[in-house]
Amino acid sequence: MKLSQDAQAVLAAMVLPYSQAQTEGWINKLKLVKRSMYGRGKFDLLVQRELYTAS
Repeated sequence: MKLSQDAQAVLAAMVLPYSQAQTEGWINKLKLVKRSMYGRGKFDLLVQRELYTAS
């Protein structure tokens, strides 16, 4: 089983207080914006839209 091959990482994820939730949320938001703009623009429009909402 693949999970047992990385037992140290699984144990660390369960024991340590660190979380990737903020990063995962940001990535999820970027993917949502990208999907909503599909076919409407290129990467530069995506960057402009994200910079506008961040400020």
